[in-house]
Amino acid sequence: MDKTEEAKVILGGLRSSIDNIDAALVHMLAERFRCTQAVGELKATHGLPPADPAREKLQIERLRRLAAEANLDPDFAEKFLNFIVKEVIRHHEAIAAEHSTD
Repeated sequence: MDKTEEAKVILGGLRSSIDNIDAALVHMLAERFRCTQAVGELKATHGLPPADPAREKLQIERLRRLAAEANLDPDFAEKFLNFIVKEVIRHHEAIAAEHSTD
């Protein structure tokens, strides 16, 4: 097997691993959103605000620390979490709006 063929085999293996990781990430995100959906329902039922800036701040600090420990860029980890939190808050606002019309 020449070097190009060997590289293609290695590339195929790496891509397969990436595909598996992507699938795991999607499933983990789905589970996370199932939990945050329940949080949104609980907040709406009890008249709590959709966003919790103090909790978000702590989570960002925690995620940045975990990212640094894992040799992942903390700025990237923060951007990723901010993206997720923004979507969660959007869901919580929608749930709260549904409860306010009940």
